Amino acid sequence: MKIPRDFVAEPFSYHQEVEMEISALTNLGSGLGRVDGWVVMVPYALPGEKVRVRIWRNKKNYSEADLIEVFTPSTDRVEPRCPLFGECGGCQYQHLDYAAQLRWKTHQVEELLEKIGEIENPVVEPTHPSPKDYAYRSKITPHFQKKREGKPMNIGFLRASSRSIVDVPHCPIATEAINEALPTERESVLSGRRKFRKGATLLLRDAYEGVAIDPKANISQKVGELLFQFQAGEFFQNNPFILPEMVDYVINEARGDGIRNLVDAYCGVGVFSLSANSHFEQLAGVEINAQAVNLANANATLNKIENCQFTIGEAQTLFSAIAFEPDSTTVIIDPPRKGCGSHFLEILAAYGPKKIVYVSCDPATQARDLKLLANLNYKLIKIQPFDLFPQTRHIETVATLEK
Repeated sequence: MKIPRDFVAEPFSYHQEVEMEISALTNLGSGLGRVDGWVVMVPYALPGEKVRVRIWRNKKNYSEADLIEVFTPSTDRVEPRCPLFGECGGCQYQHLDYAAQLRWKTHQVEELLEKIGEIENPVVEPTHPSPKDYAYRSKITPHFQKKREGKPMNIGFLRASSRSIVDVPHCPIATEAINEALPTERESVLSGRRKFRKGATLLLRDAYEGVAIDPKANISQKVGELLFQFQAGEFFQNNPFILPEMVDYVINEARGDGIRNLVDAYCGVGVFSLSANSHFEQLAGVEINAQAVNLANANATLNKIENCQFTIGEAQTLFSAIAFEPDSTTVIIDPPRKGCGSHFLEILAAYGPKKIVYVSCDPATQARDLKLLANLNYKLIKIQPFDLFPQTRHIETVATLEK
């Protein structure tokens, strides 16, 4: 057995096997337990289970281990639908009953708010379930590497805890339309009909027009009563089944007594602002992606909406040009995974909207930003998780704040 050169030999030796009980599920999707008080993280182990694990890395405050045997299975353990679960790194929770997934995601948001956001007793609503917990994902991006003589070409996703690719001929969390189109796209690569000089990433995006494979194609998706155009390879929420419910929730949270105006920072193609148009007198959106702004304006025309204005630029530049009275304005922020950052939040607080509705795809960076907003005179009223990504560790959260 070859021991990795960078392996730290304390508190466990390499591949030492230990027995332990799992007590929790981390927001990264791993089971957590303790051996003589020392934390050990174990993917695919569930709370309440007694297990045998094999240590493969010791870090400063915890160790990581592979699951070898489950002595006492959790009552929440179920049979994964995908035969590649545990090998493909795309899903973390297919072995966990869906109701339990929702409970643990709620708890994980609470923990992040307490530990990172330093918020005592945060009010976290129960995680809103997806209408579909399988066959929901409307976009997948299978990868492949340059073909090597004498070796099979894998087309799929990264292996769990590895940079190698697992061959994925069928993905249970992708929509039926994507799985119907996937064999043809795989064959076009394997047969050489589509030429690639090196490895690449495919795109399959299930949209109103069908499954798109061209990242630059303009396609559309209906959300509620509105139709939104967007570029197939650009960002658009990947669970169309829960998206209308989340959009309605965000709009209802943005409304309030005396609030007449809405600012949509990081507006993309205008989903939140255009969907909210009938509830506000004036709406403004800003987005750094010029193509997205062009499409947002086109979507306003397409849906015959005249009270929304979209501009190109950094989100923080919007407030210097905004004419809305802050006391009658709500600002929706939906930043990328890295969150907003202190500079933007300070500018936002200086503008001083009556309400902020913060949509996040990473509760950890959101919790960090909420801590700063608390110091800038904004109070967290409540936070609502939405399960846009069943069978995975990912959580979408909507926080409501008032000045």
